[in-house]
Amino acid sequence: MSETHYYYISPVGKLAGCASAADALAAARQGGFAWLDYIQPGSAELSDLIEPLGIHPLSIEDCLDDNQIPKIEDYLSNTFLIFNAFNYVDRKLTIHEVDLFIGENFLVSVSGRGPGGWRPLEDIPHIVEMDLESVIQGPAFLLYVILDKVVDQKFDSIEVLEEQLDDAEESMLADIARYTPAELLHLRRELITLRKCLFHEREILVKICRKDCPFIPEKAIFHYRDIYDHLANYFELTEAAREIVTTLMEIYLTMVNNQMTRAANQMNSSVRRLTFITTIFMPLTLLAGIGGMSEWSMMTGSHNWRIAYPLFLVAMVLLGVVSYFLLRWLERRGADG
Repeated sequence: MSETHYYYISPVGKLAGCASAADALAAARQGGFAWLDYIQPGSAELSDLIEPLGIHPLSIEDCLDDNQIPKIEDYLSNTFLIFNAFNYVDRKLTIHEVDLFIGENFLVSVSGRGPGGWRPLEDIPHIVEMDLESVIQGPAFLLYVILDKVVDQKFDSIEVLEEQLDDAEESMLADIARYTPAELLHLRRELITLRKCLFHEREILVKICRKDCPFIPEKAIFHYRDIYDHLANYFELTEAAREIVTTLMEIYLTMVNNQMTRAANQMNSSVRRLTFITTIFMPLTLLAGIGGMSEWSMMTGSHNWRIAYPLFLVAMVLLGVVSYFLLRWLERRGADG
Protein backbone atom coordinates (compact mmCIF):
# COMPACT_ATOMS: atom_id res chain seq x y z
CA MET A 1 0.00 0.00 0.00
CA SER A 2 1.45 3.32 -1.09
CA GLU A 3 2.03 6.06 1.46
CA THR A 4 3.57 9.49 0.99
CA HIS A 5 4.66 12.25 3.34
CA TYR A 6 5.67 15.75 2.26
CA TYR A 7 7.73 17.94 4.59
CA TYR A 8 9.15 21.39 4.50
CA ILE A 9 12.11 22.23 6.73
CA SER A 10 12.37 25.97 7.22
CA PRO A 11 15.63 27.89 7.79
CA VAL A 12 14.55 28.61 11.36
CA GLY A 13 14.38 24.91 12.23
CA LYS A 14 10.75 23.92 11.83
CA LEU A 15 9.50 20.65 10.32
CA ALA A 16 6.13 21.24 8.69
CA GLY A 17 3.93 18.79 6.81
CA CYS A 18 2.62 19.77 3.37
CA ALA A 19 -0.39 18.64 1.39
CA SER A 20 1.51 17.87 -1.80
CA ALA A 21 4.97 17.73 -3.30
CA ALA A 22 4.27 20.96 -5.19
CA ASP A 23 3.52 22.78 -1.93
CA ALA A 24 6.69 21.52 -0.29
CA LEU A 25 8.83 22.48 -3.29
CA ALA A 26 7.17 25.90 -3.53
CA ALA A 27 7.96 26.57 0.12
CA ALA A 28 11.56 25.44 -0.41
CA ARG A 29 12.06 28.14 -3.06
CA GLN A 30 11.64 30.74 -0.33
CA GLY A 31 14.37 29.15 1.80
CA GLY A 32 14.97 25.90 3.56
CA PHE A 33 14.38 22.66 1.68
CA ALA A 34 11.73 20.04 0.93
CA TRP A 35 11.71 16.41 1.98
CA LEU A 36 9.49 14.03 0.02
CA ASP A 37 9.14 10.63 1.68
CA TYR A 38 7.61 7.85 -0.44
CA ILE A 39 6.69 4.40 0.89
CA GLN A 40 6.00 1.75 -1.77
CA PRO A 41 5.16 4.32 -4.46
CA GLY A 42 3.89 3.50 -7.89
CA SER A 43 5.47 4.43 -11.18
CA ALA A 44 3.06 7.34 -11.72
CA GLU A 45 3.90 8.94 -8.36
CA LEU A 46 7.63 8.91 -8.98
CA SER A 47 7.29 9.95 -12.62
CA ASP A 48 5.66 13.18 -11.44
CA LEU A 49 9.05 14.16 -10.00
CA ILE A 50 10.89 13.98 -13.32
CA GLU A 51 9.95 17.46 -14.53
CA PRO A 52 10.00 19.58 -11.32
CA LEU A 53 13.19 18.01 -9.88
CA GLY A 54 14.98 16.98 -13.06
CA ILE A 55 15.17 13.34 -11.97
CA HIS A 56 16.30 11.01 -14.72
CA PRO A 57 13.76 8.37 -15.86
CA LEU A 58 16.37 5.63 -15.48
CA SER A 59 16.60 6.47 -11.78
CA ILE A 60 12.84 6.05 -11.48
CA GLU A 61 13.17 2.61 -13.05
CA ASP A 62 15.89 1.73 -10.51
CA CYS A 63 13.58 2.75 -7.67
CA LEU A 64 10.96 0.30 -8.88
CA ASP A 65 13.48 -2.53 -9.31
CA ASP A 66 14.29 -4.38 -6.08
CA ASN A 67 17.34 -6.15 -7.51
CA GLN A 68 19.64 -3.15 -7.77
CA ILE A 69 23.01 -3.09 -6.03
CA PRO A 70 23.99 -0.10 -3.85
CA LYS A 71 25.36 2.69 -6.00
CA ILE A 72 25.68 6.47 -6.42
CA GLU A 73 25.03 8.36 -9.65
CA ASP A 74 25.45 12.08 -10.24
CA TYR A 75 23.12 14.04 -12.54
CA LEU A 76 22.92 17.73 -13.35
CA SER A 77 20.28 18.63 -10.78
CA ASN A 78 20.56 15.78 -8.28
CA THR A 79 22.52 12.80 -7.04
CA PHE A 80 20.88 9.38 -6.85
CA LEU A 81 21.85 6.87 -4.15
CA ILE A 82 20.76 3.30 -3.48
CA PHE A 83 21.34 1.81 -0.04
CA ASN A 84 20.16 -1.45 1.49
CA ALA A 85 18.43 -1.86 4.84
CA PHE A 86 18.70 -5.24 6.60
CA ASN A 87 16.03 -7.00 8.60
CA TYR A 88 16.61 -10.44 10.14
CA VAL A 89 13.35 -12.17 11.10
CA ASP A 90 12.65 -15.88 11.67
CA ARG A 91 16.23 -16.85 10.79
CA LYS A 92 15.91 -15.20 7.38
CA LEU A 93 17.68 -12.09 6.17
CA THR A 94 15.58 -9.72 4.07
CA ILE A 95 17.06 -6.78 2.22
CA HIS A 96 15.04 -3.64 1.56
CA GLU A 97 16.14 -1.05 -0.92
CA VAL A 98 16.26 2.60 0.16
CA ASP A 99 16.49 5.07 -2.73
CA LEU A 100 17.52 8.67 -2.16
CA PHE A 101 17.66 11.77 -4.38
CA ILE A 102 19.51 14.81 -3.08
CA GLY A 103 19.45 18.18 -4.78
CA GLU A 104 20.16 21.80 -3.98
CA ASN A 105 16.98 22.30 -1.97
CA PHE A 106 15.30 18.93 -1.76
CA LEU A 107 15.67 15.35 -0.62
CA VAL A 108 13.53 12.48 -1.86
CA SER A 109 13.46 9.16 -0.01
CA VAL A 110 11.86 6.02 -1.43
CA SER A 111 11.48 2.89 0.69
CA GLY A 112 9.19 -0.10 1.16
CA ARG A 113 7.76 -2.35 3.81
CA GLY A 114 9.17 -5.61 5.08
CA PRO A 115 7.69 -8.57 6.99
CA GLY A 116 5.27 -7.49 9.70
CA GLY A 117 5.01 -4.00 8.21
CA TRP A 118 8.61 -3.14 9.09
CA ARG A 119 9.75 0.13 7.51
CA PRO A 120 13.45 1.08 7.31
CA LEU A 121 12.71 4.82 7.67
CA GLU A 122 9.83 4.61 10.11
CA ASP A 123 11.45 6.65 12.92
CA ILE A 124 13.19 9.20 10.70
CA PRO A 125 10.64 12.06 11.17
CA HIS A 126 10.96 11.72 14.94
CA ILE A 127 14.77 11.64 14.70
CA VAL A 128 14.71 14.74 12.48
CA GLU A 129 12.57 16.64 15.00
CA MET A 130 15.04 15.71 17.74
CA ASP A 131 17.99 17.00 15.69
CA LEU A 132 16.56 19.95 13.78
CA GLU A 133 19.53 22.17 14.65
CA SER A 134 21.70 19.94 12.49
CA VAL A 135 19.15 19.13 9.79
CA ILE A 136 18.31 22.77 8.99
CA GLN A 137 21.81 23.16 7.57
CA GLY A 138 20.66 21.49 4.38
CA PRO A 139 19.54 18.30 2.61
CA ALA A 140 23.01 16.78 3.04
CA PHE A 141 22.51 16.70 6.82
CA LEU A 142 19.07 15.11 6.48
CA LEU A 143 20.62 12.55 4.15
CA TYR A 144 23.22 11.85 6.82
CA VAL A 145 20.48 11.23 9.43
CA ILE A 146 18.74 8.77 7.12
CA LEU A 147 21.90 6.91 6.14
CA ASP A 148 23.06 6.79 9.75
CA LYS A 149 19.75 5.20 10.73
CA VAL A 150 19.92 2.65 7.89
CA VAL A 151 23.53 1.76 8.68
CA ASP A 152 22.89 1.40 12.43
CA GLN A 153 20.07 -1.06 11.68
CA LYS A 154 22.57 -3.30 9.92
CA PHE A 155 24.33 -4.05 13.19
CA ASP A 156 21.20 -5.69 14.61
CA SER A 157 21.18 -8.24 11.79
CA ILE A 158 24.94 -8.81 12.02
CA GLU A 159 24.67 -9.32 15.78
CA VAL A 160 21.92 -11.94 15.39
CA LEU A 161 23.96 -13.77 12.76
CA GLU A 162 26.98 -13.82 15.06
CA GLU A 163 24.85 -15.27 17.88
CA GLN A 164 23.55 -17.99 15.56
CA LEU A 165 27.11 -18.70 14.50
CA ASP A 166 28.13 -19.16 18.15
CA ASP A 167 25.15 -21.49 18.71
CA ALA A 168 26.08 -23.51 15.64
CA GLU A 169 29.65 -23.87 16.90
CA GLU A 170 28.49 -25.07 20.34
CA SER A 171 26.01 -27.53 18.83
CA MET A 172 28.61 -28.96 16.47
CA LEU A 173 31.23 -29.46 19.17
CA ALA A 174 28.67 -30.89 21.62
CA ASP A 175 27.41 -33.66 19.33
CA ILE A 176 29.09 -33.95 15.96
CA ALA A 177 27.20 -37.15 15.09
CA ARG A 178 23.79 -35.44 15.14
CA TYR A 179 24.88 -32.08 13.79
CA THR A 180 23.95 -31.20 10.21
CA PRO A 181 26.03 -28.60 8.33
CA ALA A 182 22.95 -27.09 6.66
CA GLU A 183 22.91 -24.34 9.30
CA LEU A 184 26.48 -23.37 8.45
CA LEU A 185 25.65 -23.23 4.75
CA HIS A 186 22.63 -21.03 5.51
CA LEU A 187 24.75 -18.62 7.57
CA ARG A 188 27.39 -18.56 4.88
CA ARG A 189 24.83 -17.50 2.25
CA GLU A 190 23.50 -14.73 4.49
CA LEU A 191 27.00 -13.46 5.24
CA ILE A 192 27.89 -13.41 1.55
CA THR A 193 24.79 -11.29 0.92
CA LEU A 194 25.78 -8.91 3.73
CA ARG A 195 29.31 -8.62 2.42
CA LYS A 196 28.12 -7.80 -1.08
CA CYS A 197 25.92 -4.96 0.17
CA LEU A 198 28.48 -3.58 2.60
CA PHE A 199 31.22 -3.62 -0.02
CA HIS A 200 29.25 -1.44 -2.46
CA GLU A 201 27.94 0.87 0.28
CA ARG A 202 31.46 1.41 1.53
CA GLU A 203 32.46 2.47 -1.99
CA ILE A 204 29.59 4.97 -1.99
CA LEU A 205 30.88 6.55 1.21
CA VAL A 206 34.40 6.65 -0.22
CA LYS A 207 33.10 8.75 -3.15
CA ILE A 208 31.13 11.03 -0.84
CA CYS A 209 34.08 11.55 1.50
CA ARG A 210 36.20 12.26 -1.57
CA LYS A 211 33.80 15.18 -2.26
CA ASP A 212 32.60 13.71 -5.55
CA CYS A 213 28.96 14.60 -4.79
CA PRO A 214 28.30 18.28 -5.60
CA PHE A 215 25.27 18.47 -3.30
CA ILE A 216 27.11 17.43 -0.12
CA PRO A 217 29.15 20.36 1.19
CA GLU A 218 32.51 20.01 2.84
CA LYS A 219 31.14 20.83 6.31
CA ALA A 220 28.97 17.69 6.12
CA ILE A 221 31.79 15.37 5.06
CA PHE A 222 32.86 14.80 8.66
CA HIS A 223 29.47 13.23 9.42
CA TYR A 224 29.74 10.89 6.46
CA ARG A 225 33.17 9.76 7.58
CA ASP A 226 31.50 8.47 10.71
CA ILE A 227 29.11 6.39 8.57
CA TYR A 228 32.08 5.11 6.59
CA ASP A 229 33.77 3.97 9.81
CA HIS A 230 30.64 2.04 10.78
CA LEU A 231 30.41 0.37 7.37
CA ALA A 232 34.10 -0.54 7.45
CA ASN A 233 33.64 -2.07 10.90
CA TYR A 234 30.58 -4.07 9.81
CA PHE A 235 32.42 -5.22 6.71
CA GLU A 236 35.28 -6.53 8.87
CA LEU A 237 32.81 -8.26 11.20
CA THR A 238 31.19 -9.95 8.21
CA GLU A 239 34.56 -11.05 6.85
CA ALA A 240 35.55 -12.46 10.24
CA ALA A 241 32.23 -14.32 10.51
CA ARG A 242 32.73 -15.80 7.03
CA GLU A 243 36.18 -17.03 8.05
CA ILE A 244 34.68 -18.59 11.17
CA VAL A 245 32.07 -20.39 9.04
CA THR A 246 34.82 -21.71 6.76
CA THR A 247 36.83 -22.85 9.78
CA LEU A 248 33.79 -24.57 11.31
CA MET A 249 33.13 -26.38 8.04
CA GLU A 250 36.73 -27.59 8.02
CA ILE A 251 36.46 -28.66 11.67
CA TYR A 252 33.21 -30.48 10.92
CA LEU A 253 34.74 -32.38 8.01
CA THR A 254 37.82 -33.20 10.08
CA MET A 255 35.75 -34.51 12.99
CA VAL A 256 33.54 -36.57 10.68
CA ASN A 257 36.62 -38.01 8.96
CA ASN A 258 38.09 -38.83 12.36
CA GLN A 259 34.90 -40.63 13.34
CA MET A 260 34.90 -42.59 10.08
CA THR A 261 38.59 -43.42 10.52
CA ARG A 262 37.95 -44.55 14.09
CA ALA A 263 35.08 -46.75 12.97
CA ALA A 264 37.22 -48.19 10.17
CA ASN A 265 40.06 -48.87 12.62
CA GLN A 266 37.69 -50.63 15.00
CA MET A 267 36.39 -52.77 12.14
CA ASN A 268 39.93 -53.58 11.04
CA SER A 269 40.83 -54.56 14.59
CA SER A 270 37.82 -56.85 14.78
CA VAL A 271 38.63 -58.43 11.43
CA ARG A 272 42.27 -58.80 12.51
CA ARG A 273 41.28 -60.60 15.71
CA LEU A 274 38.91 -62.89 13.84
CA THR A 275 41.59 -63.61 11.24
CA PHE A 276 44.12 -64.32 13.99
CA ILE A 277 41.77 -66.78 15.67
CA THR A 278 40.85 -68.40 12.36
CA THR A 279 44.53 -68.83 11.43
CA ILE A 280 45.21 -70.60 14.74
CA PHE A 281 42.28 -72.96 14.39
CA MET A 282 42.81 -73.80 10.73
CA PRO A 283 45.52 -76.46 11.33
CA LEU A 284 43.62 -77.77 14.36
CA THR A 285 40.50 -78.12 12.28
CA LEU A 286 42.52 -79.94 9.62
CA LEU A 287 43.92 -82.41 12.16
CA ALA A 288 40.55 -82.88 13.79
CA GLY A 289 39.05 -83.58 10.39
CA ILE A 290 41.71 -86.13 9.50
CA GLY A 291 42.33 -87.85 12.83
CA GLY A 292 39.00 -87.39 14.54
CA MET A 293 36.12 -89.80 14.98
CA SER A 294 36.80 -93.36 13.90
CA GLU A 295 39.87 -92.65 11.73
CA TRP A 296 42.14 -92.09 14.70
CA SER A 297 40.96 -95.32 16.32
CA MET A 298 41.61 -97.20 13.10
CA MET A 299 45.18 -95.88 12.94
CA THR A 300 46.08 -96.55 16.60
CA GLY A 301 43.85 -99.47 17.26
CA SER A 302 40.59 -99.36 19.09
CA HIS A 303 42.12 -100.76 22.30
CA ASN A 304 44.54 -97.75 22.60
CA TRP A 305 41.93 -94.99 22.57
CA ARG A 306 42.48 -94.10 26.26
CA ILE A 307 46.06 -93.05 25.48
CA ALA A 308 45.72 -92.03 21.83
CA TYR A 309 42.96 -89.46 22.22
CA PRO A 310 44.53 -87.58 25.18
CA LEU A 311 47.81 -87.47 23.26
CA PHE A 312 45.97 -86.21 20.21
CA LEU A 313 44.34 -83.44 22.23
CA VAL A 314 47.67 -82.48 23.81
CA ALA A 315 49.23 -82.32 20.37
CA MET A 316 46.46 -80.03 19.16
CA VAL A 317 46.92 -77.71 22.13
CA LEU A 318 50.67 -77.57 21.55
CA LEU A 319 50.12 -76.88 17.88
CA GLY A 320 47.70 -74.06 18.74
CA VAL A 321 50.18 -72.52 21.20
CA VAL A 322 53.02 -72.76 18.70
CA SER A 323 50.81 -71.19 15.98
CA TYR A 324 49.83 -68.35 18.33
CA PHE A 325 53.40 -67.41 19.24
CA LEU A 326 54.54 -67.84 15.66
CA LEU A 327 51.85 -65.42 14.40
CA ARG A 328 52.69 -62.92 17.14
CA TRP A 329 56.36 -63.08 16.18
CA LEU A 330 55.53 -62.53 12.54
CA GLU A 331 53.36 -59.50 13.46
CA ARG A 332 56.08 -57.89 15.54
CA ARG A 333 58.61 -58.52 12.83
CA GLY A 334 56.30 -56.92 10.25
CA ALA A 335 55.72 -53.90 12.52
CA ASP A 336 59.43 -53.42 13.13
CA GLY A 337 60.17 -53.74 9.45
